[in-house]
Amino acid sequence: MTHEMESGQPGGRGLPRRSLFKAGVALAGAAVATTSATAVAEDTQDPDLGRDFDVIVVGAGMAGVTATRELRAKGKRVLLLEARNRVGGRTWTDTWNGHMIERGGTWVDRLQPHVWRELNRYELPIMADAGPTRAFMPTIGGFGEYDPSVAYVRQKELFTRFFDRSTEIFPEPFNPLKRRDLVAQFDGFSLRDRLNQMALRPEDEILLTSWTSLYGGTSERGALTLIQQWWALSGGTFEGFHGVNTYRPAKGTVSILNAMLAEAKPVLKLNSPVKSVVQNANKVTVTTRAGEAFTAPEVIMATPVNVWRTISFSPALPAAHQEATTTGVGVPHEKKLWIDLSNPTDRFVAEAPEGLGYPICFMGRFNDNQPVVAFSVDSTFDTTDGNAVERAVQKVIPGAKMRDYTAANWHVDPFSLGAGAYRQPNQLIRLHAKLQQPHGRVKFAGADIANGWNGYIDGAIEDGLRVAGSPTLSGPAAAAASAEERIVVPAVNRELYRGLGIR
Repeated sequence: MTHEMESGQPGGRGLPRRSLFKAGVALAGAAVATTSATAVAEDTQDPDLGRDFDVIVVGAGMAGVTATRELRAKGKRVLLLEARNRVGGRTWTDTWNGHMIERGGTWVDRLQPHVWRELNRYELPIMADAGPTRAFMPTIGGFGEYDPSVAYVRQKELFTRFFDRSTEIFPEPFNPLKRRDLVAQFDGFSLRDRLNQMALRPEDEILLTSWTSLYGGTSERGALTLIQQWWALSGGTFEGFHGVNTYRPAKGTVSILNAMLAEAKPVLKLNSPVKSVVQNANKVTVTTRAGEAFTAPEVIMATPVNVWRTISFSPALPAAHQEATTTGVGVPHEKKLWIDLSNPTDRFVAEAPEGLGYPICFMGRFNDNQPVVAFSVDSTFDTTDGNAVERAVQKVIPGAKMRDYTAANWHVDPFSLGAGAYRQPNQLIRLHAKLQQPHGRVKFAGADIANGWNGYIDGAIEDGLRVAGSPTLSGPAAAAASAEERIVVPAVNRELYRGLGIR
């Protein structure tokens, strides 16, 4: 019954370690998405390949692939190195039990202009999840079952109060330090600090802690300012924030990557984790763990911040970068599960409060005849134990029956070392701007350090554009990009829809 994906790679699907590939010749973006962009082997004796490039991009996630496309459009010869046997990083379209699933980042939205522009650029179809027909919400006496139109009335009041002043603190949310003076007043607050400040009744606090625990790994760990920024990015309304995870690419997030790679046609080398990055006055040498060395005048590190500590840099990373990779940015211990339940079979959403022994904090089925998606940030939750997984589900929904499940543990994935980015208190003021600064000839990119939707697909694309020197979107430019739609956008009631509040 157990299908644990510990390494971030599907077993038995590895590509030859020493093969060079040129992406975009026969990419898999057709009816059903695959786990990686299919690439055609390139003749390693081709003198045009060599070992020297204009730019080496390390990491073929959304940020790295975006930067690669932009650089290729500017005529650069780019080598794209990826540690895994697939592209995507912390986005991972896979198939399981006949279903297309996303083991990592999933949802997209008009409020996220960079990813929305890419969907329209390539005319990639999207779908809207049908949403739940009932909601299991925590109460002091257990879980209550509600109609979604009723379940979120009180939660809306609480969220609006929780986010008081957020749009004042972040008046230009794609410029997070625009009001540095106000940010400084709140950046030391954890999510728990804000909850304590609100002095909520227990029956109200439990309606918020399923969110705050997931966003920080614990409420004590997560920074208030990041979720305040997301609220501002969502238009400063409950409806915007509540429904931002409604749409997703119909052919999977890999369809975005495939389209970019098909356009860029870079040299792509999979199964190539980087061991060292050594720079001198003229060039940078990147050496893989297999001992292959490549050189370029410039390197873009598009790996998660947490992974920097696994790579040897010479000269050593600046103090801010060392602090960030040591203390961590990605949410620790986050696990995403897909669960086949024989009971219940309807569409539902369930939330569990923090600190009361619930291993699963969110779960839901948002489309008919589809598996349930669930999330946990419990460091003690053993997702390799099928009985433990079923007990965790039954703790929220008594009588639930599980047939099968699969799980992705991003914390132990050596090429992620954590899930989507979520800053800790004081990291915005102290570290954010510094992490975007180059280290000599080495630049850094990724959703972890994006200005806008930090931790989301949109943030990864935004930061890939930034590091490549291409314009990013905000303000009127973002609105204009969202208005130029070539794709069909299904209508949804954002107020009643309840998507899971993560990437």
